[in-house]
Amino acid sequence: MMALAGKRLCMGCGESLGGGLAGLVAALTAGVAGHPGVVCGEPLSRHTTWRVGGPAERFFRPAGVSDLAAYLRGLPASEPLFWLGGGSNLLVRDGGLRGSVICLRGALDHIESRGDGALYVEAGASCARVARMAAREGLGGVEFLAGIPGTLGGALAMNAGAFGGEIWPLVEQVETIDRRGVLRRRAAGDYQWGYREVTGPSGEWFVAATLRLPPHDAETAIDVRTLLERRNRTQPMELPSAGSVFRNPPGDHAGRLIEASGLKGCCIGAACVSERHANFIVNTGGATAAEIEALIERVEAVVAEQHGIRLVREVRIVGEGS
Repeated sequence: MMALAGKRLCMGCGESLGGGLAGLVAALTAGVAGHPGVVCGEPLSRHTTWRVGGPAERFFRPAGVSDLAAYLRGLPASEPLFWLGGGSNLLVRDGGLRGSVICLRGALDHIESRGDGALYVEAGASCARVARMAAREGLGGVEFLAGIPGTLGGALAMNAGAFGGEIWPLVEQVETIDRRGVLRRRAAGDYQWGYREVTGPSGEWFVAATLRLPPHDAETAIDVRTLLERRNRTQPMELPSAGSVFRNPPGDHAGRLIEASGLKGCCIGAACVSERHANFIVNTGGATAAEIEALIERVEAVVAEQHGIRLVREVRIVGEGS
């Protein structure tokens, strides 16, 4: 496929419009490109924790929920949508993404306590902020979020967890939006969740959640400082990565399998399997998404050959090749 060429492919940023049905769709898309907050050709390397990724055809950071709903209502039905949070657990290919990339981080990030252990959190709030806010309110159960680099929306979408904790057991209800801009409230029971996966109503995306949290218990709670020190000792925090690349297979750990396969320090270009934690692939400087993807495929092949186990990716790979 042809890669996105900077800003030139973004309707409303200088590209001429044709006639007929195609012209009508193009005219609608051009109107969306003129919506306040839309940037054409935004490099997604600026918004992913691996620091790689080609341009977004249209990049939109809403001013609020009503602005998001208005943007969605203005989209043609054929417009591809991609929702972006903190950019972790994500590899965007070097050719970028067509359509609209909707970035909630730094936009829908309000957090407030609503009493009786209820914490209302918008989807763009960082997981670390949720952990800090809960601590200030004397609430517990979310200390593990301090070690997760993404946003609440991303955590909800994949049932993020760390150090023995997961997000969905704490969810009371969520607020969602569909591509027509319709907002809904849904109970946690409308969703099924397991290890790093969540299923529920299709065609809807999370915009907020209410968490029901227990009071902080100093005797049983995870100490956040200890957790972060442990993370810094065991994970390559000094280099860009996307977090764990693979899910842990039942009864084992992906990192152990990768290390046992002799892959620690294995590199393709500037993408390398971390020497500190084998389930991390790091960008040592100037890596491309293609190099990272090729290294992921090599790790999968070697582990399967040596151990007979097919690793399941935790990272999501999207976009077009260069």
